[in-house]
Amino acid sequence: MNTPGYLSIDAGTQGLSVLFTDDTLRILGTGQAVYHMLPGLAAECYEQLPADWEQALADAVIDLRANLEAAGIAMEVRAIGISGQMHGEVLADTSGASLGPARLWCDSRNEAEGSELTVRLGVKIPKRMTVARWLWTIRNQPQKATQVAHITTPAGWIAFRLTGQWRLGIGDAAGMFPIDQTTLDYDARLLADFESLVASSGLAVRPLRELLPLVQRAGEDGGSLNAHGAVLLGLPAGIPVAPAEGDQPAALAGSLIGFAGMVSMSFGTSVCANSVGDRPFAGVSKAIDHFCAPDGKPINMVWLRNGTTYMNTVVEMFGKANDSAGNDAAAGFAAVMPQLLAASTDCGGLLALPFMDDEPGVGVSHGGTALVVGLNGSSATPGNVARAALLATIFNLRVGSDLLDSQGFPRTEIILSGGLTQTPALGQIIADAFNTPLSILEGATEGSAWGAALLAKFRAQKLLGHTAAWPEFLSAHATGKALRFSPSHAAASVYEGIYRRYRRLLDLHGALHAAVTQ
Repeated sequence: MNTPGYLSIDAGTQGLSVLFTDDTLRILGTGQAVYHMLPGLAAECYEQLPADWEQALADAVIDLRANLEAAGIAMEVRAIGISGQMHGEVLADTSGASLGPARLWCDSRNEAEGSELTVRLGVKIPKRMTVARWLWTIRNQPQKATQVAHITTPAGWIAFRLTGQWRLGIGDAAGMFPIDQTTLDYDARLLADFESLVASSGLAVRPLRELLPLVQRAGEDGGSLNAHGAVLLGLPAGIPVAPAEGDQPAALAGSLIGFAGMVSMSFGTSVCANSVGDRPFAGVSKAIDHFCAPDGKPINMVWLRNGTTYMNTVVEMFGKANDSAGNDAAAGFAAVMPQLLAASTDCGGLLALPFMDDEPGVGVSHGGTALVVGLNGSSATPGNVARAALLATIFNLRVGSDLLDSQGFPRTEIILSGGLTQTPALGQIIADAFNTPLSILEGATEGSAWGAALLAKFRAQKLLGHTAAWPEFLSAHATGKALRFSPSHAAASVYEGIYRRYRRLLDLHGALHAAVTQ
């Protein structure tokens, strides 16, 4: 007997995964396949072949079917959801054929174009945004640019290959070009300004509005599986497809974040805080990027390059003393994390700077100045140092969040995911440092693949006439237990004082860098 449910496709930077859920969105099976960057490119260049994504999709579905068959499950797919790495530039001609390799979010060739567009358009255009890549292509690959009839993202390309439609979820579309929160479409005024800039180059390229995919919100028509897609997936044609989304909007869905004031925080090699807003951000900030949730709500993203790497380095350094082999990171964490949790709230007076790399959001253009200050005979303990290292990263996240606070954006709840959830008690420190309630979902489920499954189910329900809005739909799937942390007034007061000291130390970073490098 077939099992009805939803197929999810998630195209990441290093590989593609698929999963199949039942109607309650319980994951029944998964499949994976890998692909690679094109070799031989310069250090700042990152490209992949769209054909490799398609082959990986076919391979991943074969892997999924094998896993399901081993469990005695046969798929009856009600709808398909797609998520993928944002900000890529996939170019196609009038026939829909790819015009060579796609440039990915991490390709940094167009930093100058991003800065130029930010000044000209008056909105934040980070270098990874697709429009900045397209301006670079016009200027540096004009022959290719004149052949372009469609521009999309990796998720949008996969959706096109499955449906034949150039459509895209509004969150992923917002990573291509700014969205007007009034029309929930590409900003027409900014498009006109961009066309004026391109016209000055004298190159005959199609207007950008004609190149961009149609913007669709969660629940709207993302197309349906066509003959090619049916063969590729081994499924019947006609299955509805949800609007393809970027990995960040899909991950928000996976964390069940839909209402204004909810914040998704993920701590890992880098750190990201995505805040659902109730209105557009005013002005431009180097610390905050912008895109949209799947239903079109504005998302303000504070992103840190220096994630938990500094804290991990400190923990592993102290942990080696407890590991006879001297190379087991897990042993280091097992030894030091309890000491971090037991350390005093003020870290014994210690302050740390975590800059092992550049940190654009707080104006640090030179890494390698990670340090700890305030050591004395009583404060020099592994727990105090590790806790100060963690707080430094949390405080850098607060620098960007303070700008949102200054504009009156709500912050009602933090949903924590990523590496720190392996030590759930750390949630209390973050709740106190932000003076905001914090939750960790059961299993810290936040993956964009599961978020894409939610998008698929939402699309299927809309076709059946269901009227629930996107935030309410997400809330209805908040099953299972969650760890919840309420901020302590006393601890929050202590952290506020430490944060003010940290901001003063941060202001000295330029002088500190000069002192250690000259």
